[in-house]
Amino acid sequence: MTNSKPPLWRDYRFWQIAAQCIAVILAIAIVTILGINLNRNLQQLGIKFGFDFIQQQASFDIGETPINYNPTDSYIRALWVGLINSLRVAVAGIFLTTIVGITAGIARLSENWLVRKISLVYVEIFRNTPLLLQLLFWYFAVFLGFPKAENKASLWGLVFFSQNGIELFGFNLSPEFSTLLLGLTFYTGAFIAEIVRGGIKSVAKGQWEAGLSLGLKPTLLMRLVIFPQALRVIIPPLTSQYLNLAKNSSLAIAIGYPDIYFVASTTFNQTGKAVEVMLLIMLTYLTFSLIISLMMNLLNRTVQIKER
Repeated sequence: MTNSKPPLWRDYRFWQIAAQCIAVILAIAIVTILGINLNRNLQQLGIKFGFDFIQQQASFDIGETPINYNPTDSYIRALWVGLINSLRVAVAGIFLTTIVGITAGIARLSENWLVRKISLVYVEIFRNTPLLLQLLFWYFAVFLGFPKAENKASLWGLVFFSQNGIELFGFNLSPEFSTLLLGLTFYTGAFIAEIVRGGIKSVAKGQWEAGLSLGLKPTLLMRLVIFPQALRVIIPPLTSQYLNLAKNSSLAIAIGYPDIYFVASTTFNQTGKAVEVMLLIMLTYLTFSLIISLMMNLLNRTVQIKER
C-alpha cells in the first residue's frame, strides 16, 4: 500500500506556516500605514522628522548628575544623565526589593504570631495603596519632615538624616533618589512577598518532614531544601515584578528626580520633537525589559529540573 500525502489544505503544518506569514504581513502593513500617516501629519504641520536635535545645546540644569554635566552640553549628554539615574534606581531597587520581598515572604509563614502579623500588615498596606501616593508620602511626610542640614539626625553616629537626604557610609543620597528607591522597594517587595510565600507553600509537605527527620534546623531546612525547590515557582512571576519596578521608576517625575523620563520630557518641551523623544523613551524601557527578561530566563534555566 502506498502512502499518499494529504491535500495541502488539510496539512496542519501548511496552515501553521501560512498563519505566521499572514501575521507578519499584517504587522508590516499596519506599521507601514502608521508610518505613512505619521509622515503626512508631520508634513502638514511643517515638522521635519529626525534626531539632529540631540546634538543641540540642552540649556537646562539637572538637579542630580552622576556624571559631569552643564547646561551648555548637548541633549544627548542630558539624556545620558537621565539614563544613568534610571539605571541607579532600577539596579538598587531590584537588589533591595529582593531582600525585602524574600524576608517578608518567609516571615508570612513564621511560627511567631507577631512576626507573621507584622508581615501581613506590611503586605496588605503597601500592596493595596497606589505607588504614586506612597511616593508622595515618603517625600513630603518623611524626607521633607527631617530636620535641616545643620540639625541633622543620626543613627548610631553612622547614618545621618536631613532634608538634604541620607548620608550613608560616605554616600550622599538625595531626598528624591531616596524617596523613589524606598517607594519602589517597599511597594514591589509586598508583591514579591506573596510570590515567595506561594512558592514555599508549593513545596510538598513531605520535603519538610524529611528534612526535619534528618535533624535539620528550620532555618537550615529552609535555606538548603525548601527555598531552592521553591525557586522554580518563584522566578517566573518574580521576573514580572522586576519589569514592573523598572517601568514604575518613570513616576520619578512626580517628585522631581531626574530620570530618563524626566529629562526626555524637558527635552520634548524645549524642542517640540514629540515623536522622536517618545521613541527614545520607548526604546529605553524596552531595552531595560529585554535585559531583565534575558537575565531572569537564564537564571530560571539553572533552577529547573533537568530531565534525562
